[in-house]
Amino acid sequence: MWITRVSINHPVFATMVMVALTVLGLFSYAKLGVEAMPDVRPPVVSIQVRYPGASPEQVENDIAKPIENAVNTVAGVKRILSASYEGISYSWIEFRLDVDTDRVTQEVRDKIAQIRAGFPRDVKDPVVQRGGDENDEPVAFYALLGTGLSQRQLTTLGEQVVQKGFERVSGVGRVSLGGTVTREIQVRVDPGRLTAFGLTVDQVVTALRNANVSVPVGTISNNTVEAIVRVDGRIEDPANFGKIIVARKSGAPILLSQVAEIFDTERERSSIARINGAPAISFYVFKAQDANIVQVGDSLKIAAEDIRKLLPAGTELKLLRSTSDFVKGAVNNVKVTIIEGALLTVLIVFLFLGSWRSTVITGLTLPIAVIATFIALRVFGFTLNYMTMMALSLCIGLLIDDAIVVRENIVRHIHMGKDHYTAAREGTDEIGLAVLATTFSIVAVFVPIAFMGGIVGKFFYPFGITVAVAVLVSMFVSFTLDPMLSAVWRDPPRGMHDARFVGPVLRAFDRFMDRVHAIYGRLLGWVLSPRQWTLGTTVPKLNVPVGLPSIGVWRALRTLEVRHLKPRFATISPRGITLWIAALSFALAIPIGGIVGTEMMPESDQSFTSVRLTMPVGSSLEYADERVKRVEQALREFKEIDSIDTGIGTEGAKNTGRLNLKLVPRSERDRSQKKLEQAIRRRLAAIPGIEMKVGWGGPIYVALLGNNDAEMQRVIADLRQKILSIRGITDIEVSAKEGTPALSVRLKPELASEYGVTYAQLGTTLRALIGGENSGYWLAPDGQNYEVITQIPRASRTVVDDISGLNIATGRQMADGTPEVIPLRAIANIERTFNPENIRRQDLQRRIALWANVEGRPSGDAGKEVQAMVKAYELPPGLRFDVGGQIREQEEVNAAIFGALALAVIFIYIVLASQFGSFLQPLAIMASLPLSIVGVMLALLITNTTLNIFSMIGIVFLMGLVTKNAILLVDFANKGQREGRTRNDALLAAGQVRLRPILMTTAAMIFGMLPLAIGLGEGSEQQAPMGRAIIGGVITSTLLTLVVVPVLYTYLDALERRLKGRRHGAPALTHQPAKNAE
Repeated sequence: MWITRVSINHPVFATMVMVALTVLGLFSYAKLGVEAMPDVRPPVVSIQVRYPGASPEQVENDIAKPIENAVNTVAGVKRILSASYEGISYSWIEFRLDVDTDRVTQEVRDKIAQIRAGFPRDVKDPVVQRGGDENDEPVAFYALLGTGLSQRQLTTLGEQVVQKGFERVSGVGRVSLGGTVTREIQVRVDPGRLTAFGLTVDQVVTALRNANVSVPVGTISNNTVEAIVRVDGRIEDPANFGKIIVARKSGAPILLSQVAEIFDTERERSSIARINGAPAISFYVFKAQDANIVQVGDSLKIAAEDIRKLLPAGTELKLLRSTSDFVKGAVNNVKVTIIEGALLTVLIVFLFLGSWRSTVITGLTLPIAVIATFIALRVFGFTLNYMTMMALSLCIGLLIDDAIVVRENIVRHIHMGKDHYTAAREGTDEIGLAVLATTFSIVAVFVPIAFMGGIVGKFFYPFGITVAVAVLVSMFVSFTLDPMLSAVWRDPPRGMHDARFVGPVLRAFDRFMDRVHAIYGRLLGWVLSPRQWTLGTTVPKLNVPVGLPSIGVWRALRTLEVRHLKPRFATISPRGITLWIAALSFALAIPIGGIVGTEMMPESDQSFTSVRLTMPVGSSLEYADERVKRVEQALREFKEIDSIDTGIGTEGAKNTGRLNLKLVPRSERDRSQKKLEQAIRRRLAAIPGIEMKVGWGGPIYVALLGNNDAEMQRVIADLRQKILSIRGITDIEVSAKEGTPALSVRLKPELASEYGVTYAQLGTTLRALIGGENSGYWLAPDGQNYEVITQIPRASRTVVDDISGLNIATGRQMADGTPEVIPLRAIANIERTFNPENIRRQDLQRRIALWANVEGRPSGDAGKEVQAMVKAYELPPGLRFDVGGQIREQEEVNAAIFGALALAVIFIYIVLASQFGSFLQPLAIMASLPLSIVGVMLALLITNTTLNIFSMIGIVFLMGLVTKNAILLVDFANKGQREGRTRNDALLAAGQVRLRPILMTTAAMIFGMLPLAIGLGEGSEQQAPMGRAIIGGVITSTLLTLVVVPVLYTYLDALERRLKGRRHGAPALTHQPAKNAE
């Protein structure tokens, strides 16, 4: 090959090329970012709108639906989700992958701005931002603790110092706080005093708003001075609010202090947070959608150090968990795996080659190929993530294959008596086409994988490109550096090892390989022998070729040395036995595959988990807190738990709680995170009054869509019970639970009309009395504005009678001009009812979501049963199911991978047919593809590993890998026949000559994968399935390929000769003598 000759003739030039690749690769490596996985989430725009005091139904009708209708017209919308809680609305708009995120985000903002004026008066300004969805998880958890500080003081520090400091960090999307208490001025009006003075709460609110104001009115100026004029009625001391005049009776002023008490206090708490039982403020930091998780995590740590300098003595800002730490640990673990695999691979090469110089020459391919691949990662904009790093770790045994084959062939030519220069040139030329074929076969597999469409394609794209680039670089190094070093750096005599301690080991290994060669030679000779045996039975009127378990090809092969089963004694040959064994091996993979469990992605032990608790609907914050404290006490029994971060009411409902559990490092635990979660689940099941979900998310997700609430509640309740009957289902949770207790106030039409009371007026009055009415803001000395809330005391609004006795101003006037006041019960009925805890919507319909975890069996197996159950369920008209979660993801991944594999097989055939100039010989080579499947399934079964996305990556990898050995055999057999050998002699010679490099590359691949398959360290649960699948497939494929491919070669080569003979008018081939039999 010309590139080889250039390298051999110009060794300095070849060396400098390698140096340049190494330098550029190291420079690129230093610039690469680090993250967990490629960001394959579709573009999402989230909208958050607060509507204080509104029920979920009000939030849905006044906020969620208008937002849906407005954003539904934005181009590229794929799905619209929303969740309406008491006082707050969340909406998520998911777009197609190909949209411009910045453009659609701005369009959504514009649409929201257009409908903002139509929202009710009390609705806060909508917050529109990129990224985030209803399953979004924080990338970092921080907590602020303080000794000697009140919760209000901690809140002030958290909001003004910590939160703002984190929000300034580049890449941070939002920061949510838990456990905060908000300072506010509460004006607690006394209903009895209001009645006594003949006043209404509306008058109190109006007086507060009119008195506590500051109004700029303009400026005055002369030739030298300009002054701003302001009407300043701001109240500087909260105590002075009591001096505000609410009204006048008989000329006498009625002060606010006469009808209300003023408190400088905190807003009624809606959430509680603590760390290991100590009160705290929790900070949940979410990254922006396109931000790098490691960079955000590192920047947050730097910002936290700066924030700590601003905090007073006695306060502590504690990092509870940073996802970036786990990501960096997992990526570093892959790096260690790569190094370990490389060392084991080089050791195997040394055993086979028996020369440290040959080992160095061959081993140099590894670091150069890996480092040079970083250039491509930088050019394509990839990061160091699981997919790119695992691609490199999978390639370790593969990258050295080309160098092994080239170096082994050069050494063989040296042993033939050629000088090193000639051996390097001719040895590389001889094996060059076979190396090209093996490399392009691998590229043919991963190019279709890299360019799959959709989210799956984005996920696999970095993996496919990384593998393809790495093997191309290794081929380049094998054709340049290896021959050059082989020519100029000669091996010392083999006898020099005798005096060293490795000498006995190498000689013992050589003797072992000699025995392997002898055994394989006898086996291959027997397989290719023409002998046949009679089966001892007759098969009348049957015309099937013995020894060829293929159906429908016997007519094309009738002239070959294959006995036909006609009305005579049946016969079978060694070749037939070989093919039947191969067919049975492949068939065996089917039942084994049925035993192996399936799942989307194995769970990784991150030393961090969570427990989500739900108390009965309508539970107060105090009751929820009491239940959570019992759970905390139970969790302290587990020595594996290092810290407990508790949040109650932090997820929108007071009856919910989440406990984030930081575990001690895996090396210090006897139980894995998964086993610990099972133990926690069993322990907490003994605590009454709670529903729990242990772990992050849940692999099972089913949504019921429609607009008939009653039918939807009935169906989802029935489906829940059915799903619970499936083995392994646990932690089942439904988004729509029984309603929260509520009171419905309805006017008596005639009396309301008589007294001039409307629903709007009544709603405004009751909101001020019960929910609290914003009556302005108080500017505190610290420069912060705090709300002034008018409300009746909590003790006066605990039962229905308290509400029905409230006085309402009517449209009638008293003699002194004040409105007539009557009790609410006189003009309205109060009914007990229930409000939904939350209302979820999807694509303009209501949605009830169901989530579940799986315990004790693979989630994919349970998911298949759930999916079958959902498909068989008979739904009423107008309702439909939407199965999502890992069930849908696994279906999409399987469909995409199998489609890409079909293309890969076609491309492999195209490459091999082009390389060998034959339509039939590639079929013999490609027979090694199915022979690897049984090994994959056996390896997964023995190691108790599921068939998941990572083990399927291993299968994809095998499709390009296992053809390498067959290519080496077929290429040498073709060369032997061109040199005049018979077919069988050429195959026997190919087996003997190519056995050593085949075993060497196979052993290098297996040992290179071994650290990956063992699965130690962070994130290893996701890496190990790939290594196990590949090792199993390589072992069975190699063992079967060494005998099956030569047998198929005899059939297909004979068929090709016959077809050529017909095409050129030659007579058909006849049976050859025994010594030349196929």
